Amino acid sequence: MMSAAISARGIEKSYGDLRVLRGVDLDVDEGSIFALLGSNGAGKTTMVRILSTLLSADAGTATVHGADVSREPRAVREAISLTGQFAAVDEILTGRENLVLVAKLRHLPDAGRIADDLLSRFRLTDAGGRRVGTYSGGMRRRLDIAMSLVGNPAVIYLDEPTTGLDPEARIEVWQVVKELADAGTTVLLTTQYLDEAEHLADRIAILHEGRIIANGTLAELKAPLPPAKVEYVEKQPTLEEIFLSLVGPDATSAPNTPNTPHTPRAPKEDAV
Repeated sequence: MMSAAISARGIEKSYGDLRVLRGVDLDVDEGSIFALLGSNGAGKTTMVRILSTLLSADAGTATVHGADVSREPRAVREAISLTGQFAAVDEILTGRENLVLVAKLRHLPDAGRIADDLLSRFRLTDAGGRRVGTYSGGMRRRLDIAMSLVGNPAVIYLDEPTTGLDPEARIEVWQVVKELADAGTTVLLTTQYLDEAEHLADRIAILHEGRIIANGTLAELKAPLPPAKVEYVEKQPTLEEIFLSLVGPDATSAPNTPNTPHTPRAPKEDAV
């Protein structure tokens, strides 16, 4: 049985009369992707801030990588990294200079090698010498996550990492998140996108009005619902599928012109 990289019991937090967290319990296995799913204002970011020692809980206990968040905050900070909702990159510096800066702030030897390794890992080598102000949204987010991995933290928090990104950039970030878990990093992901949690997470917890109202694998969450019916319907491509077929990595290399219009694939019948 996997040991828990993150464990929380009875976490409560209020801001004046507003009760944001009302007794949250959760466990995140080592090397897994755990999605904390909820609408805006559900308390996701507050929970992440408590688990990263940036905020004190009013009640309850939590441990991260074996360290108590209230009694051993330094040990917790040494084990984690946090990527917030907005990319925390310096747009004046190049991508490589951002990574070198973080490595030096962590007092790591050979900061240049660390930067080059991360640029390669996140497919940013060709852009490493460019100012970050010229990067696309997906490239900035990949760089932001790369900066979070300087020092090889055991646990990484990704707080709504794909907010505001286009479909291509979202898929790029999804691939990065899966690669992190494959390499043994524990990922706590907060999101309000249902498809993101379904696509990435080993386990999903639904946070609603400050409480966890469901927690389990996707199959476990589906179990109480009526069994699926098998029907044969004509499946039309979604707008996202059309967009990615035109501009994604699998699109044809020859651009469409007004004289050579793109012809969508014929719809096929699928069992759903």
